[in-house]
Amino acid sequence: MEHIVIGIEGLVGAGKTTMARKLLDCIPDSIILHGGNIYRAVVATLLKSGLSGKELAKQASGLDPLEILKQQKLSVEIENRESVIYWNGKKMEEKDLQSEASSMAVSQMSQVANNQKLYAFGRALIRSFQEKYNVILSSRDIMKMYPETDYHFFITASLEERIRRKYIQYTENQTIVDEAKFKQELKEHIQERDELQEKAGYYKQYEKTIVIDVTEDTAPEQSVQKMLAHMKIPSMR
Repeated sequence: MEHIVIGIEGLVGAGKTTMARKLLDCIPDSIILHGGNIYRAVVATLLKSGLSGKELAKQASGLDPLEILKQQKLSVEIENRESVIYWNGKKMEEKDLQSEASSMAVSQMSQVANNQKLYAFGRALIRSFQEKYNVILSSRDIMKMYPETDYHFFITASLEERIRRKYIQYTENQTIVDEAKFKQELKEHIQERDELQEKAGYYKQYEKTIVIDVTEDTAPEQSVQKMLAHMKIPSMR
């Protein structure tokens, strides 16, 4: 069977990563390429160097993410069927890549940085993995980076549902004293990132795009079944 590329993107907090991981169990010979984490790794290394998110946003128009990736010795590997990022030979932790500060800085920087070389790098990376695997690509701006994508899904959910999901994610390993205040902060954070993503063109839908609304889904498996209903994979018949 010829290997395929399944692109998954969508609204902030809609559950793209969770759905990609559930999809792994349904697609033979598949891996997840966390495209967004490559960008997050670039930003995280800059934040660790002492730059603030605001400073990054000011300098973004002159930054070349691919050049930073090379300078910082960042590499992409596959472990347990998912892509991971190494920085100077050490694996980057998910908590650093997915931190609130990193997420906001990525949204700000991606609007004005020169992304074309990074997209070219992404295309080459996808093609190299596609030689061996079916690639589940969780990323932003997928159709610009890799228009040959076989299936392009856009995941959406209500703001209230996305706040609920982010609340669960952020409170797994910490105790929240003021729940109402924390949820309000989450709401503002999601709305601000939504606005930035919209301005950057990351919420654009194409002729190939299939919109999946997961607001009412009570389990990720339900959402994945909605995706599978649109796909034709011979070995799944």
